[in-house]
Amino acid sequence: MIEPNTPYWSSPLGDLLADLNTSDAGLSGEEATRRLAQVGPNTLKTKKKTGSLGLLLGQFKSPIILILIAAAFLSLFLRDPADALIILSIVLVSGLLGFWQEHGAAGAVDKLLQMVEVRARVLRDGNPVDIPVEAIVPGDVVLLSAGASLPGDCRLLASKDLFLNEAALTGETYPVEKIPGTLPADTPLAKRENILFMGTHVVSGSGQALVVQAARNTELGKVSDRLKLRPPETDFEHGIRRFGYFLMSVTLILVILIFAVNVYLKRPVMDSFMFSLALAVGLAPQLLPAIISVNLSHGARRMAEKQVIVKRLESIENFGSMDVLCSDKTGTLTEGTVRVHSTPGLEQPDEVMVLRLAYLNACFQTGFSNPIDEAIKTHRPFDVSGVAPLDEIPYDFIRKRLTVLVEDGDQCLMITKGAFANVLEVCSQAEDEAGQSIALDTVRQEIQERYETYSAQGLRTLGIAYRKFDGPVTHVTRDDEAQMVFRGFLLVYDPPKADIVEIIQSLNALGVSLKIITGDNRLVAAYVGRQVGLPDPQILAGPQIRQMSDEALRARAGEIDLFAEVEPNQKERIILALKKAGYVVGYMGDGINDASALHAADVGISVESAVDVAKESADIVLLAQDLAVLVNGVREGRMTFANTLKYVFMATSANFGNMFSMAGASLLLPFLPLLPKQILLTNLLTDFPEMTIASDSVDDEWVTQPRRWNLRFIRNFMLTFGTVSSLFDYLTFGVLLFLLHADPDQFRTGWFAESVISAALIVLVIRTRRPFFRSKPGRGLLIATLTIVAAVLVLPLTPLGPVFGFKVLPLAFWGWLVGIVVLYIAAAEIAKIIFYKRVQF
Repeated sequence: MIEPNTPYWSSPLGDLLADLNTSDAGLSGEEATRRLAQVGPNTLKTKKKTGSLGLLLGQFKSPIILILIAAAFLSLFLRDPADALIILSIVLVSGLLGFWQEHGAAGAVDKLLQMVEVRARVLRDGNPVDIPVEAIVPGDVVLLSAGASLPGDCRLLASKDLFLNEAALTGETYPVEKIPGTLPADTPLAKRENILFMGTHVVSGSGQALVVQAARNTELGKVSDRLKLRPPETDFEHGIRRFGYFLMSVTLILVILIFAVNVYLKRPVMDSFMFSLALAVGLAPQLLPAIISVNLSHGARRMAEKQVIVKRLESIENFGSMDVLCSDKTGTLTEGTVRVHSTPGLEQPDEVMVLRLAYLNACFQTGFSNPIDEAIKTHRPFDVSGVAPLDEIPYDFIRKRLTVLVEDGDQCLMITKGAFANVLEVCSQAEDEAGQSIALDTVRQEIQERYETYSAQGLRTLGIAYRKFDGPVTHVTRDDEAQMVFRGFLLVYDPPKADIVEIIQSLNALGVSLKIITGDNRLVAAYVGRQVGLPDPQILAGPQIRQMSDEALRARAGEIDLFAEVEPNQKERIILALKKAGYVVGYMGDGINDASALHAADVGISVESAVDVAKESADIVLLAQDLAVLVNGVREGRMTFANTLKYVFMATSANFGNMFSMAGASLLLPFLPLLPKQILLTNLLTDFPEMTIASDSVDDEWVTQPRRWNLRFIRNFMLTFGTVSSLFDYLTFGVLLFLLHADPDQFRTGWFAESVISAALIVLVIRTRRPFFRSKPGRGLLIATLTIVAAVLVLPLTPLGPVFGFKVLPLAFWGWLVGIVVLYIAAAEIAKIIFYKRVQF
């Protein structure tokens, strides 16, 4: 057993396995289930699952609501139990509506996230199985390959050319090699080559590792606990927060002023207090959090129907606001099916020997399975029964080469395949079809010119080289990649998708410009660019980027169409440069080296088939690697954003107008214009149609251009339409008092009816920039609006009318009220025309 205080990187492996009560064959399924129940899910997120009761109680956490409830209970014991019970009932109904909406939204989102959960391959009962990362427990044995993320802090059991990217933890840019063994106890974290840390990912090679620490007990867990990390606030969240502060300050000033004046006018303190609190509830769009959750989850469900899964709901706003999309070309602009074109040597346009060398290299490499190797193996199979693999130097993003050592008959061959320039740099000779060696310098210029010719034809051009060893060799290193013989070219191609030109045009029509970021050389990139509809693309290459300052890159990035010969660490620089230039940037990536760029982008987009580290880093995951899916997703994202803002427009303009009118009337009238219970009922009924806004139809104007949160626009909208609403409220006061000579109960009934009906119908006006009769509302919104209008007309006639203090009105009253509502809608239409001419969103 392990001695106390002995760190697991320095413990004998046998003792560590015994201490964890496991073996190198992993845990049994039954034991893993027991441990998971004991230690909990393997996640750093303190994802406290809010139960139904907690979600319900959360609807009443607003300080204003709590004070109102306390005041109602006080009133219950002091003088008016009926009114207090009515107020409490209205608050409860409002809370139940919010609970119902949010509960359904949360459940829908959880189901969507399960579709794109990251999984890990482990040994259970001695067999490899894929399980969710959250189900990993200490004692599990994890099987690793390129692209896999580490699900915990692990001790390495076995490895084959295993290299990890530890930048997330150590800040080290270059991949770190990991090998099994035992290290001294005082070995610093960055030097623990036998330990694999949670949050890092495999760049190349393969291995098996024992999970020792999981979740918050890992090194990454300790860091996240200390820093209390949280996702960066999106532009939409920032706008909501600022908007909340603005409303809070307006509400506080108004409520204090109204309460003070009513007390000064010697009105009952409790009535004045309850009236002021009811005003505050009326001003505050208390359903805003629920409406936002419902809109986002509804949008996420609609996007899922379009094969777009949203992992982080808040990213929907950024998705809709996106005006630049950066993407690789492979699989996105092209078919994603690599095909071998030919394998020319120095003399022949297609040599069998070159193809055989490429085949042996592809057949015996054990790292990440890539499309080029699959294309080589299916293009023309060779008999390899007499060939035995000996060793391998896996591909990495620095060397850009893959080397295998094989025993081919009675000779040892080291075969290298990779980026043309990177293969050529380790060669000293070339060889023709007859097997005659030629000094490389004598044919270098010719080889370079042929490379450029092939590239200009849109062919991805790789180099094939080999080296023979005189005696038996069983192991090679990077240092052995020297004095090699250049044997020929491997030409592969990936044709553009048939409809890609139309799709790119659709993105441009939505105000989204596409920028291609690729590792291919500029000649191939330019050829592909022309094929996908960029007749004269502006190109910036990796070597130029390397020499540019961040400021210079920011100045140029916006005008560039194609970034070619890009190194993995340059992708993040490009994204950050575009963001600093003022763009909302989306990045679409699915590879091992895309994680940092996905993190840096405003919205990271990956695909369901992506490697784990890319899928983990993404905000949005496409179920199909197709830009057409993305176009649909952008549309849905903008519709979701539009419907969220519609609620903000409706709630603020109508609420502000009505409550401002009520506050003014309370100072001018000898009685309260509405009783507290009537104010709360008004607020509840006017919110009811707005709760259906998530399913409302959206005009094309909202979708054709990116939209961003604009607090100044919303404030101006609120003041403009709130003022129009208030003017007609005061017109209603005048008609009720001076023309119809209404008593207090008739006044309250008449104004309640006008206020609720006008607020419900005005939703149909301000939900669109068009004339309301030219924009068809969603069915749910229309039905809810008409239902509320009918309920208001019927309410005074029911037994509930007297309970709320309402009185049956003469027909003359209703005639005037209908006229006022019609005039109000007409005035709002005129105000809308003037407003949108003067103010742009």
